[in-house]
Amino acid sequence: MRNQKEATWSPLFKEAVSRDFESFHECLDQDKRIALHDVAGSKVHAQMLAGVGIITAEENADIQSGLDRIADEMRTGAFEWKTELEDVHTNVEDRLIALIGDAGKKLHTARSRNDQVATDIRLYAREQLDLLAGDLKTLIAAFVDLAEKHADAIMPGFTHLQVAQPVTFGHHLMAYAEMFLRDLDRVGAARERLNVSPLGAAALAGTGYPIDPEYSAAQLGFSGSFANSLDAVSDRDYVVDICSAGALVMGHLSRFSEEVILWCTPMFDFIEVGDQFCTGSSIMPQKRNPDLAELVRGKAARVIGNLTFSAALMKSQPLAFNKDQQESKPPLTDTLETVRAAVSVTAQMIPTIKVKHEKMLSAANQGYSTATDLADYLVRGGLPFRDAHHAVAAIVGAARDKQLATLSELSLADMQAFAATIREDVFKVLTVEGSVASRDHKGGTAPRRVREAVETVRQAIA
Repeated sequence: MRNQKEATWSPLFKEAVSRDFESFHECLDQDKRIALHDVAGSKVHAQMLAGVGIITAEENADIQSGLDRIADEMRTGAFEWKTELEDVHTNVEDRLIALIGDAGKKLHTARSRNDQVATDIRLYAREQLDLLAGDLKTLIAAFVDLAEKHADAIMPGFTHLQVAQPVTFGHHLMAYAEMFLRDLDRVGAARERLNVSPLGAAALAGTGYPIDPEYSAAQLGFSGSFANSLDAVSDRDYVVDICSAGALVMGHLSRFSEEVILWCTPMFDFIEVGDQFCTGSSIMPQKRNPDLAELVRGKAARVIGNLTFSAALMKSQPLAFNKDQQESKPPLTDTLETVRAAVSVTAQMIPTIKVKHEKMLSAANQGYSTATDLADYLVRGGLPFRDAHHAVAAIVGAARDKQLATLSELSLADMQAFAATIREDVFKVLTVEGSVASRDHKGGTAPRRVREAVETVRQAIA
């Protein structure tokens, strides 16, 4: 007598599946994530079958009742997963038949596991993207709150990790708010593109039954149903799309994490992260490591790897469905789960950051950070910018030769030796406070503009 696994296929197969192949083949660890979505899709499919007269109202009622019980068993952990049944679809069907008898055998009419799994994954991904969008809004809000609190705090801005010009810490944080706003938009776009129902495409060619794919799509909250059955069952663009969006989110988190790590070192000493997100050393008692930031930076590499994997997986598959596509689940689920966790825990860390204003201000006064302000001062006095640039470079050189920390330590005469138009009022220009205040335009670092940006972003995520 053939076992249930063998009966799934047909009497065509005379030999039982190899045990090693069975283990290699089954995907229940991944499928458990989409189990409730599989039940939801099956409920709608049965309702559609009854609506077009393929099954009776009584059979549909039995199926609905059985599937509801299966969903309850899954939620409570009572559902018995059978690895020999390979996937979630066959496990659900096996249990349904056990509960309601022959009516359960009719559920798979007018569909294939190909359109079934494509539907389930899209439902799972859509749900996770909605949750991720909420997580991103919480993260952006955390950046905005900290930025508002420190809109006046002056720090060095960097290019090439060298001191460039003074900025406010609030302005620096709002740069990350802008990055994550773009990520929020990408997540929404990925959701919009995947929100098309493949249910009814069957194995690859559609079905000979008089189905109503638009009904199924509407009931499952999709914006519409498939336009081409071959594409519907073989499309995994949305997996690559999501992995791409996830990789960018993690790239942005990694950039912030790198700065947190730098800022926590004694060489910078700009901030201190709350104890809840740091660890110590097993041998060095003084160590206080911002390990959350390091872990996020590391996990970014994994998510970027998922993008590469998912894109490479699909590049040479002929139409339509191929078993290779089973391998699209792990990078998708890992990306969504890793990104959501990283976004959430970073959002929790941000409010614990203690900002050391005096350390930042002291650093902003190093590296001749107001040199560009001096060049602009000369331009306003009538000197062409390129000439002003050369004059200030010479003034900086003179300050270095004298081993002075700031340009304002030079005498007026020292500066006039290189630019005769310089007057006593130049010393107002050479302060980091004056430099920051002068960037008073949309997108600039002036505290007033930072607070303005804060309100704009708050409205965008409201």
